[in-house]
Amino acid sequence: MTAMDSSGELPEVRLKDLRAGLPPVHVLGRVVTVSRKEITGKSDGRRHAVLSGLLSDGTATVRFTWWDPPAEGVDRGTVLRAVNAQVREFRERPELSFGWSTRIQPASDLELPALRADDLPLRGVADLHPPAEGFRLEVRVVDVMERTVTVGQERRVVHSGRLADGTGSIPFTSWIDFRLKPGNTVRIVGGYVRSFRGAPEVTLDERSHLEGIAPDLVPPTPAPATPRLSLGELESRGGGPEVEVGGLVVALGSPSGVVHLCPTCGRVLQEGICRHHGALEGVPDLRIRLHLDDGTGVATVNLSRNLAEKLAGRTLDQFLDRLKRQPDPSLNEQQLRQQLVGRRLRVRGRARVDEFGLALYPSACDEVTVPPDPAVDLLAARLTERVG
Repeated sequence: MTAMDSSGELPEVRLKDLRAGLPPVHVLGRVVTVSRKEITGKSDGRRHAVLSGLLSDGTATVRFTWWDPPAEGVDRGTVLRAVNAQVREFRERPELSFGWSTRIQPASDLELPALRADDLPLRGVADLHPPAEGFRLEVRVVDVMERTVTVGQERRVVHSGRLADGTGSIPFTSWIDFRLKPGNTVRIVGGYVRSFRGAPEVTLDERSHLEGIAPDLVPPTPAPATPRLSLGELESRGGGPEVEVGGLVVALGSPSGVVHLCPTCGRVLQEGICRHHGALEGVPDLRIRLHLDDGTGVATVNLSRNLAEKLAGRTLDQFLDRLKRQPDPSLNEQQLRQQLVGRRLRVRGRARVDEFGLALYPSACDEVTVPPDPAVDLLAARLTERVG
């Protein structure tokens, strides 16, 4: 890359302010995507290397084309400072062109100006569509959960859930642990919108900034219509933000019963160990995992403490008291299995599909009482007469 002897020759321009027809500009941005190819020059017939991709500074994302780049290229995630870049138009959007007169050098993450909430327009979540960025949100956290995903050869922990405001709700995925809890009201700057399974989703990463705000700044979310779906249909859709399903409990999953949570991050301990904070004394909590079957598919239903207590008819303290008297966790699981398997449930809440199949995270769970069928009684009576 060509070193610059002075970055102050031109005023720095944020990417959201680029317009076709501007004189050469000075920009700073992070490489979001990049690819290399070779083209044949029209004037000399020679093969020339070209880099092209997307550059973002959090306020906008623009295409760039880099003619005759250095042989070593540039890596995704690198922050670049480019002075004397040309602004062109591509499909009615501005595009940066780095030519022979453009001076480019890598920059530090610290040089990329922090996004300020006042600089960005306030958007409602119902108005967010890919590839939107350069906005701020004032939202309420509806729910949040942790999961582990594989990125290349690396296992990473991500947090996902839903955000809501007075216009509706939208899923989110965060690659950073912002320690969000259901009910938190936050202002978000530096998020962006991508498409996941055909629906918009807010993504948060190391560029994002979150701060708590007063609850009255976020209007209540209108109650959405809750579709009633079969499990097979729900799985083919890839889940949904608010759905209702019904089915028969066919098995109890593990862990069910008393679990212990890390007091720092809230993760479930495995044999007294948090994978982030090591061995420690956990905080007791209650969880129930059920396998629900409706004849079209099977789903894992993950019940939090309040719903688990309601369905089991016992409190966490009662479960703990039994463990004191009979310190064998399998006895609690055995009792739950005998109590719950075979019951018919109606479940409402969020659903998602991952490598383990369809999973439900309910906001409500109720037992369904099926009225007796007179035809069954009649058949039983006839069979009794024949046997007699």
